[in-house]
Amino acid sequence: MQKKIAVINDIAGYGRCAMTVLLPIISYMGVQACPLPTSIFSSNTAFPDFYMDDYTDRMEKYIESWKKIGLQNQFDGIATGYLGSVRQIEIVRRFVKEFSREETLVIVDPVMGDHGRLYSAYTVELCTELRKLVALADIITPNLTEGCHLADIPYKEKGWKKKELFTMAAQLSEMGPSHVVITGIPQGEYIANYVYVKTESGPAARLIRVHRAGEERCSTGDVFSAIIAADALNDVPFDRSVRKASRFVKQCIEKALELGTPPAEGVPYEAVLHRLKRG
Repeated sequence: MQKKIAVINDIAGYGRCAMTVLLPIISYMGVQACPLPTSIFSSNTAFPDFYMDDYTDRMEKYIESWKKIGLQNQFDGIATGYLGSVRQIEIVRRFVKEFSREETLVIVDPVMGDHGRLYSAYTVELCTELRKLVALADIITPNLTEGCHLADIPYKEKGWKKKELFTMAAQLSEMGPSHVVITGIPQGEYIANYVYVKTESGPAARLIRVHRAGEERCSTGDVFSAIIAADALNDVPFDRSVRKASRFVKQCIEKALELGTPPAEGVPYEAVLHRLKRG
């Protein structure tokens, strides 16, 4: 049967991000993506004005309806993104526990901040609660800022040594996930992703680099995590998946530069989706 994944994230009507990126990419890769919205935005928050409808009060009724139609044992994967309150994290943690089978893969993208700074909503309490969700994950995809905050390691913009990245990834893995990728590590003309996998014979780790392409823009993290999630359900080896995601994000940025896509509108993944291998 076709694999199914519950995707827990927000929806933005304009400006590619979150659900509007995750659902089509995961679907294209052959996995049925089932959205559980956390909030609805008129556009992503990179625009000067946006309307936001917080869906927290509706999430539990939404989940209860899923229970009534027998979806508790139907998901092969659960993928989570930005969660903006302690209550949302608590709801998602309960969902993971109630809807996971033994073989269900849990992929957590701990969206907290960037460039060494946490988003304004992220308090100490919220970070503590997010660590509890990370403990339930099989795979996590933090960027460098998020990895530092979760592991309680001082942030620095550049100059990371492999030994330091290994230490961070190992600490994150000790929280629960067996697979960790720390994304967006600047290395001169390259952007690197550090891959760490806990195995029975010990940890396996490597640095995967791609040439930097243009300026940073919205949605690249969502593109990356969508590929990681779909590949995990399709049994693609983790390092191969990270390499694929890294290259595809670069292709998306290159297409954005070619088309003159404004950074706030994310990347035009639609124009290069055909290049994405499904396995």
